[in-house]
Amino acid sequence: MQHFDAIWHNVNIASMDPQRPGSYGAVEQAVLAIRDGLIAFCGPRADLPPYDALATPTFDGQGGWLLPGFIDCHTHLVYAGNRANEFELRLNGATYQQIAESGGGIKSTVAATRAASHEELFVLGKNRLNALLAQGVTCVEIKSGYGLDLASERKILEVARLLGEHHPIAIQTTFLGAHALPPEYSGDSDGYVDLVVDSMLPELHSAGLVDAVDVFCEGIGFSVAQSRRLFDKARTLGLPVKAHAEQLSSLGGASLVAEFGGLSADHIEYLTEADVANMASAGTVAVLLPGAYYFLRETKMPPIDLLRQYQVPMAVSTDLNPGTSPLCNLPLMLNMACTLFRLTPAEALAGVTRHAAQALGLTDRGMLRTGLRADFALYQVSQPAELCYQFGVSQLRQLVIGGKVVNPG
Repeated sequence: MQHFDAIWHNVNIASMDPQRPGSYGAVEQAVLAIRDGLIAFCGPRADLPPYDALATPTFDGQGGWLLPGFIDCHTHLVYAGNRANEFELRLNGATYQQIAESGGGIKSTVAATRAASHEELFVLGKNRLNALLAQGVTCVEIKSGYGLDLASERKILEVARLLGEHHPIAIQTTFLGAHALPPEYSGDSDGYVDLVVDSMLPELHSAGLVDAVDVFCEGIGFSVAQSRRLFDKARTLGLPVKAHAEQLSSLGGASLVAEFGGLSADHIEYLTEADVANMASAGTVAVLLPGAYYFLRETKMPPIDLLRQYQVPMAVSTDLNPGTSPLCNLPLMLNMACTLFRLTPAEALAGVTRHAAQALGLTDRGMLRTGLRADFALYQVSQPAELCYQFGVSQLRQLVIGGKVVNPG
């Protein structure tokens, strides 16, 4: 006689487990049971072992589909202010350079974030997390990068940690001090990299605030040589690395990530075949960010066919940020990944579950499999592809995080 904390029956399961046959690892007429915050059984109802039916809470899925909780693996979620005024200025003919010279762009977000208190940033971040929770998101990565000095970067990461302690969504933190040059270091990128590598990263790591290290490796950001310095320091601290790479040009950031066995290369519109091969050899995930592609009206697509050919895992994320992807909507990214990048629904859903977990270095979630975290969502849909086909109408019926049913709002 098995003991379970709860059982979901009369459901179909899109496990996203490659060990099961089919695109979705689907099990129809299935049952999922949990115990101690983990999945204790996931499979056909006929295979469910005996249990005490009178003592076990049960949930009737009414023929809906259970999927792993969605994971938003690339966000800049903790920031203050917005740049709607710049959006309007651009549509009225202003250039990015004109906006930046007048104090706009990332400078305006840095100024607003530096001026905001912990409490203000916490409330802003909580509201954004609440929106994601209502979409079935159970885990979110939050990057720093809008402080660009030690005190402000610490503040952002402290708020991210607090959100993880007080919100149902699990939080992973990433240090992105090498996001842009702060005003104090204008014209001195090497000097700023010295600060990031020698002071900021070690201090924030010692405070327990950093799960991974990111860099904006781009012509308007930081060079491959500067990024290497940061990655060398991360390696000495035992921290995994990732990069904003090949978004605007082919610079070699993705291959650098692969050289360091990094978690992911993100954006990657300008990947070369050599970059793709290096990522495949290293097990580095390609994180696709269709929201930024859409918002910037990009025309250069990531090399999806090459990524498929080399079997590089493709994650999908919002890139939530105030400048280039002010889109707090992961289901919208599913649709965009399919319509703009031509991913199949199965590829897109793997991108916000199994491959998103891999992009964060997490092995305990992203699939529905016995022994993994009980993070899952029940959707009233007739097939998984509906979650990519339509957005703006909530199909979420129940959300479970760590084995606990949560109110998605």
